[in-house]
Amino acid sequence: MQTTFVRQDSVSHPAPSDFQGHSAAPQLPARDTGAAVTKAGTAAPNGNGNGNGNANRALIEALIGSKVYQEYERAFGDMTGLPMVLQPIETWQLPYHGRRNENPFCALMSQKSRACAACLQTRERLCEKATLEPQSITCHSGLCETAVPVRLSDRLIGYLQTGQLFRKKPTETQFGRVAKQVSEWGMDINRDTLKKAYFAGKVVPAKEHDSVVKLLTIFAQHLAMISNQVFIQQENSESPVIKRAKDYICEHQAEKLSLGHVSKAVNMSAFYFCKMFKRVTGINFTDYLSRVRIEKAKNLLLNPNLRVSEIAFEVGFQSLTHFNRVFKKLLGQSPTEYRAQLLTH
Repeated sequence: MQTTFVRQDSVSHPAPSDFQGHSAAPQLPARDTGAAVTKAGTAAPNGNGNGNGNANRALIEALIGSKVYQEYERAFGDMTGLPMVLQPIETWQLPYHGRRNENPFCALMSQKSRACAACLQTRERLCEKATLEPQSITCHSGLCETAVPVRLSDRLIGYLQTGQLFRKKPTETQFGRVAKQVSEWGMDINRDTLKKAYFAGKVVPAKEHDSVVKLLTIFAQHLAMISNQVFIQQENSESPVIKRAKDYICEHQAEKLSLGHVSKAVNMSAFYFCKMFKRVTGINFTDYLSRVRIEKAKNLLLNPNLRVSEIAFEVGFQSLTHFNRVFKKLLGQSPTEYRAQLLTH
């Protein structure tokens, strides 16, 4: 994966006229509580975003709830002093609001809907640029935002994001433009309070910022590799029926398994089981079964004496072509490529 880092000199900085343009940000029909109701984030150009929206969100939620993500997020914050979030392709909220290491100036801005809308517009432009590789952009207040795509092969499932930082120490002139914009947004904030919050923002030099983005890029690749395993292992303590269904699928995944078989095993009608399973897991029964079978196949690929075709039928696929297609969709590489990678390590 080729990584592109957008350096400070390649990012356009807002001139005074740019701030005038931002003053036309649409007024949101909401109370000034920082609750964002404007759509931020768009689907990938290849259509993989909206087409798999529910499945993507369920997968992102599973990753966020995983131990590996939570430990990395905590370590990243301790080391850099920056916020970090993992978000699905489409979201309607400010990424760092109320989170650890949130920039104090940005926290003030989240109190007004017009400022909130401008921030969401910045995020939308950033995510449009970052569908294939990491990108950075400078917001209307001179703060740098970065998004790193999390991809499964040609499918974009979400973004790792960090930001609310200065690439260079802010100046009095820069603050003056920002203070003017804040006033035009109708925010009644004491100038000294605003100035203190603005200059409290973290300054991260270009070389250090490149390293931060590289760390997120490596972690995004790791998340893609373990995403299927995390999704399969996700527990839902509130739904014992789904837990029994998952256990049954795991025990019988090598067989010719149908929705009817599983629904009967958990004493539910196929119709209601189908609806409940998708509501709880975020994906349909067929897709979940495929994930379980692929996870089993990963273990069998460790044995070099087994042919790929043998593994495909062993885990329950009736077609080698279908097995190859599903494997690449979920893991981003073919079974043969996955095995070669394992054996080289």
